[in-house]
Amino acid sequence: MDTAAMNRLWAVVPAGGAGTRLWPLSRAANPKFLLDLTGSGRTLIQATADRLEPLVGARIVVVTGAAHEEAVRRQLPQLEQVIAEPSPRDSMAAIGLAAARLELADPDFLIGSFAADHVITDEAAFAACVGEAAEVAAGGLLVTIGIEPTHPATGFGYVRGGEGLPGFPTARVVTEFVEKPDAARAEAYVRSGEYRWNAGMFLARASTLLDLLAENHPELASGLRAIAADASLLPEIWPGLTRIAIDHAVAEPAAAVGRVAMVPGPFGWEDLGDFAALAAMTPVGPYGLKVIGDESIVLTGNASGLVVPAAGRTVAVIGLEDVVVVDTGDALLVTTYACAQDVKAVVDELKQRGRTDLT
Repeated sequence: MDTAAMNRLWAVVPAGGAGTRLWPLSRAANPKFLLDLTGSGRTLIQATADRLEPLVGARIVVVTGAAHEEAVRRQLPQLEQVIAEPSPRDSMAAIGLAAARLELADPDFLIGSFAADHVITDEAAFAACVGEAAEVAAGGLLVTIGIEPTHPATGFGYVRGGEGLPGFPTARVVTEFVEKPDAARAEAYVRSGEYRWNAGMFLARASTLLDLLAENHPELASGLRAIAADASLLPEIWPGLTRIAIDHAVAEPAAAVGRVAMVPGPFGWEDLGDFAALAAMTPVGPYGLKVIGDESIVLTGNASGLVVPAAGRTVAVIGLEDVVVVDTGDALLVTTYACAQDVKAVVDELKQRGRTDLT
């Protein structure tokens, strides 16, 4: 691991989200990164900080919505830098603002973006991967960490690695980014062995990231740099910034001209994007069901699936397979693993009905 590169690395943690895919457990006012969904006793954002602190020490910046700033500071009192966004502008603005502030302090600072709500196993492998990625990024490339796919998922983007990067053990030149493919293409990607999941983890020099952004979205780059130079401009400039993900704003166009590298991530990874993914991370209980919460109030017979008895009421599940039951007291969700991606539609319907108290 290049100690010099790691000593210049800052971890940027975008902590956003509308809380729609794990509704009613997760909601806009209490998104999943503020919840303990793994039974570890630590919320997802706390676990993220725990994983990053051995690598970067106190050099962690969390960018979150103004509505969640207090909760983030309460859960991570050791952090000195929490940036509050006045409104959601997607990942490029969030990560770019942190990069612009760091660039102002030192253009050679490296940044690594790591989502607040991912679960990673084998932290030693994660640390080694980040170390190599930081060394590659120090040379001026944008670097992404690619996750080996375990199945042909259609909910993730994919990244294709090309030739190996000279001087590095595993880094490869990126030849293509592909947004969420259909099932047939996803199966072909996995079968080829050439593609990895795009987990949204990027490392670069702060100045490199913003210069790449300026090539494709100059107004966004200049706006972020202006806010970094004068924080009083935030309320004026922020609402007009282009709302775009870092993948589309920087990674895809930079990859097209050979300026992106990938370091394979040899560790377990999950973004807990729906209840099926959450179930995959939850151990089976003594009666065949996976339970998050008090197992003593869950009754079952010849059933499988995930139960979250968050309201404290007894929940009985009989004769159903791969069922999802989430009881929060003010709302009850009953679905299946196969329909887990459709939960967002319920939230959209509630909003149309004006039931924002439930979203």
